[in-house]
Amino acid sequence: MIKVSDLAKETALRMMAEDNKPNSFIRVGVKGGGCSGLMYELDFDNQINEDDKEFEDNGIKVVVDKKSVLYLVGTTLDYSGGLNGKGFIFTNPNASRTCGCGESFSL
Repeated sequence: MIKVSDLAKETALRMMAEDNKPNSFIRVGVKGGGCSGLMYELDFDNQINEDDKEFEDNGIKVVVDKKSVLYLVGTTLDYSGGLNGKGFIFTNPNASRTCGCGESFSL
C-alpha cells in the first residue's frame, strides 16, 4: 500500500527514538487544503483507531485512516535532507498535480 524507503525508515526510527517514542508507528493521512486542494499529514502515533488500516513495509508500520487510503495507494514515503529543505517526501502515483513544495496535490 505505502512503500517506505530506507532513508525514510532510518530517519523515522531516529526521530521516534529522539522523541522517546520507540513503540510508535507512522500515521499518514490526507486532508483538504494546500494550494493544490489536498494536503498530506504525517505524524508518529501509538494509538490505533477503529477505522484505521495498518500496513508494514521495510520493517516500518504505517497506519492510514480509512478515508485517506484511496488517495495513498501506491505512494512511496521518502526523506530528503537536501538544500531545498529537509523533510519527508510523498511520491504519489495518483496525484495529477502537485504544488512546488510537494506538500499538497490534486487528483
